[in-house]
Amino acid sequence: MVMVMVMLMDSLLSLTPKFRPFPLSPSLSLFHSPPCSLRVSALHNRGLGVSLLSVTANAKLRISPFVATLAANPTFVSGLLAWVVAQSIKVFLNFFFERKWDFGLLYASGGMPSSHSALCTALTTSVAICHGVADSLFPVCLGFSLIVMYDAIGVRRHAGMQAQVLNLIVADLFQGHPISERKLKELLGHTPSQVFAGALLGFLVACFCCQACVVGA
Repeated sequence: MVMVMVMLMDSLLSLTPKFRPFPLSPSLSLFHSPPCSLRVSALHNRGLGVSLLSVTANAKLRISPFVATLAANPTFVSGLLAWVVAQSIKVFLNFFFERKWDFGLLYASGGMPSSHSALCTALTTSVAICHGVADSLFPVCLGFSLIVMYDAIGVRRHAGMQAQVLNLIVADLFQGHPISERKLKELLGHTPSQVFAGALLGFLVACFCCQACVVGA
């Protein structure tokens, strides 16, 4: 009886078509072939991943040389570092006198020292050290720096003084009125000492950042 059943099973298996599984990719470790929709989805996801990786690689190739070039430029580093140091000094000086931290001064105008003067003087000094005063870029930077410092002492400073007077007039004439609550910004310009301090800071920062140019020369 057992032999008859075995013979019947062998005959049935011989009549049925043999199952040939789909070829599996190395990333799919399954015992059976996945449905067609799953295979298409897997291929689509793999193609999307490759596309994202290529886009990321291209972005890195485009951004990294640009950042590396700026980081290797002593003129750019001098100006940026001088501005950051000047704005940071304002925060510490305000804490020393007012006994409170005001991080809004990191991006505010006015105060001691002048960050605009520090930035412009650092750029001018860096160009003078790295390229020489005979280069045509030096007088351009020098003229730009003088205009910025003159504007800080003159126009911007007087605009701040006028804003202070207008705030007093509005407070006296419109006391209790909503218009008196709106204050004009008074800290706009700089005193000559603040401009001088910013220019000295920019000069020192540029000399520090351009040491490699001096050694190379």
